[in-house]
Amino acid sequence: MIAIVILNWNGVAMLRRFLPSVIASSPASLAKVIVADNGSTDDSLTVLANEFPDVEVVAMERNYGFAEGYNQALHRLTGSYEYYLLLNSDVETPSGWLLPMLKYMDAHPEVAACQPKLLAEHSRDHFEYAGAAGGYIDSLGYPFCRGRIFDSVEADAGQYDSVRDVFWATGAALLIRSKVYWDVGGLDGRFFAHQEEIDLCWRLRSRGWRLVCVPDSVVYHVGGGTLPKENPRKTFLNFRNNLLLLYKNLPASRLRRVFFIRFWLDALASLVFLLKGEVASCAAVWRARREFRRMRPDFEADRTANLNATVVDPIPEQLSSSLLADYYLRRRKTFDTLAF
Repeated sequence: MIAIVILNWNGVAMLRRFLPSVIASSPASLAKVIVADNGSTDDSLTVLANEFPDVEVVAMERNYGFAEGYNQALHRLTGSYEYYLLLNSDVETPSGWLLPMLKYMDAHPEVAACQPKLLAEHSRDHFEYAGAAGGYIDSLGYPFCRGRIFDSVEADAGQYDSVRDVFWATGAALLIRSKVYWDVGGLDGRFFAHQEEIDLCWRLRSRGWRLVCVPDSVVYHVGGGTLPKENPRKTFLNFRNNLLLLYKNLPASRLRRVFFIRFWLDALASLVFLLKGEVASCAAVWRARREFRRMRPDFEADRTANLNATVVDPIPEQLSSSLLADYYLRRRKTFDTLAF
């Protein structure tokens, strides 16, 4: 049985727009649809009670963020579930979306988690930025997807319709074994939001679990529903959390070199923001680095535990080269042109 858990924060419009599709396309024999409300101050709880009375609601007293919000919600579930499906509130799920992932997971016990193929809700013949057909990471910690590298998003022509192992599965629609979720500590609430699923998946993959994209399952994602892409708060979280991600999981043999290179690349990114007139985002890069240095001691024990539990290194799904060099110098703009 699957617990489909949708985390909501002041998203009443998204609930009205997309929750009906989740309910209609998720058979009760396979799954239970649950909305976890992250301390909303809009009419979310009233709308859920009046318009979706059959949907279970987990009401939390404050906004815990994406990562800890899910941990809190999953702790509070009633009933026993073999799988959790973490689903963004801005995802449309067509008929038949669930069964291919469930069948694959049931048939492959070595797979800890999977994701569907994500297409853009506003442009349905293109992949969606946040997950596309599965997530990867390069040698310097830059995430990308099968179907999306930086801001280059591919049209979906069936080129990635095979099941394939990935480095990370998107948190927008993540199906994961419940026992495994807790065995590795769940999402790290200190991330608050952004890249927390990459951290979770890195822990899983380094411990020997497989992660896959099952493209026979398709969903449509709006993306950027909480913060627009150019928001300085998002810039701050992405830069800070990426450093935390690397510190928690990257083996010592590569950490010093990667951090040295990343300092100069982050400096370059801040300069680009400044030249574009995005002064707040420029400042957010340096604020993120300061916050990382402040938080770093709190992650030393996690880093030690992760490295001690590592059985797969290097991870095959991590690009051994620099994505920046591939993209900007070698002009490799699509996933199938990269050499792992």
